[in-house]
Amino acid sequence: MKPLLVLVAYGSDNGSTAGIADMIAAALRDAGVAAHTSPAAQVHTVDGYDAVIIGGAIYNGRWHGDARVFARRHAAALHGRPVYVFSSGPLDDSADHTDIPPVPHAADAVRRLAAREHVTFGGRLTDQARGFAARAMVRNGRGGDFRNAARIGAWATQIASQLRQATSR
Repeated sequence: MKPLLVLVAYGSDNGSTAGIADMIAAALRDAGVAAHTSPAAQVHTVDGYDAVIIGGAIYNGRWHGDARVFARRHAAALHGRPVYVFSSGPLDDSADHTDIPPVPHAADAVRRLAAREHVTFGGRLTDQARGFAARAMVRNGRGGDFRNAARIGAWATQIASQLRQATSR
């Protein structure tokens, strides 16, 4: 039996969502599923992948543009394939305590791709962030790392289990 291969594509400006994608891929690999991460803008084909996870940072209530474009560009190729979606962005621990629904563009991707699930994870904003608004937020005490590695890993492990069960039938 051919090993499962999952693509984790992401849209990230300051590295937080890229870090989450790396955590997801590492947890998938630990669960026995091969995984590859890539910035969404650099993915030209989804051929060869058994499942796809798409992540996008949330900025000002909008899902990252690269994630939105990826979802539109690859919608036909992803039809019938397992797709999962995540968002990152709350700069507090609210995502660990309540189900945060997807912002409109992420919700559109969930519908368009018939995604099996959407989850929101906390984000990260450091003094290395690009952009005046991001740096101002850090100066005003809104920075920090609110990514929950255990929660992210558990989600990825759940996905690995679902994918293995589906292929063993």
